Amino acid sequence: MKLLAAALFACSTSVIGATGGIWGLKDDREAFTSMVWEYALSGFGDSAYRAGVKALFRSFEESTGKNLAPGSEGRVGIKIYTNSGRGLSTPMPLVKAVIGELVDRGYERRQIFLIDVEEFKLRDSGYISPLSDRQRGDVFDGVPVYILDSADHFDPVWYYESPLPAMSQLASNAELFGSFGGETLPDERKSFLAKPLLTDVDFWINIPMVTDHPTMGINGALVNATLWNIGNRNRFFVSPANAPIAVAEIAAIPELASGWAMTLVPLERYQFIGGPVFNSLYTRSESLLWMSVNPVILDALMLRRVNNYRRSLGFPVISDNLPLLNYAESLGIGTRDLSRIQWIRFP
Repeated sequence: MKLLAAALFACSTSVIGATGGIWGLKDDREAFTSMVWEYALSGFGDSAYRAGVKALFRSFEESTGKNLAPGSEGRVGIKIYTNSGRGLSTPMPLVKAVIGELVDRGYERRQIFLIDVEEFKLRDSGYISPLSDRQRGDVFDGVPVYILDSADHFDPVWYYESPLPAMSQLASNAELFGSFGGETLPDERKSFLAKPLLTDVDFWINIPMVTDHPTMGINGALVNATLWNIGNRNRFFVSPANAPIAVAEIAAIPELASGWAMTLVPLERYQFIGGPVFNSLYTRSESLLWMSVNPVILDALMLRRVNNYRRSLGFPVISDNLPLLNYAESLGIGTRDLSRIQWIRFP
């Protein structure tokens, strides 16, 4: 499996080299990958999330020495999750709280953007206006919303290439998981990356929701930042052998990782079986907000919670030896060892 085309590195080095994102291409975040911040929310409304985000952001800046303030690019991205529909999308009060804190640090709302993949899911979740009300447009809380599947935010130079053909080729093959047969067009093996998060931001923030997943095991911090952040993604969701490798390799792309400031995981609602399709019967809720620079450890924490509920109700548990986490750890994205966590708890 190839990580990226040589042409990508040739053109990107000059763009990123001067700034290196918030972490730099030498990856300053490694020193903080055992740290997990936890804020006990007083509720799930605007004021509760605003207090939580304010405390976490301030602690992040004090602990890491990195300022969440305008830099050379003067833009910041927020990767949200809407792919399970309205019932399990990134909470709007949390997104408003993040936007508010960024504005307080000097960003104008036009310099902040939200990004996710599907127009229908973004509409269904309320992040962009319904088709019957086009006056508001693709804007949430005064902030532009980018739709990846519009292809407006892809660049032919920035892509992840894998031997897997596109879904159209897979579906046309009689033996779906056997020999693919025949040749595919070159672009059918490419998944184009979200260029705004690679070259156009001071940093970006990942805010996933968490479900179980039949291919990945866990659909959370890592998957939201990778497969739910590229084009031509569905081919991986039918390939349990290739999907975890793709997630880890995309997450390890230096240009993506250097700007990935942190991941915020709201435990307002998460699903332990039947995902990623939302089913309220199998969701649980806790008044907690987690933050870490390490998406691997956040997914490991959520895997433990998911398995606890599956076990208590007699459902098969997901293997703790999850390839998704193992591959990500092997590529240096972060430890998955829960015994190494340094908790920073608020209030």
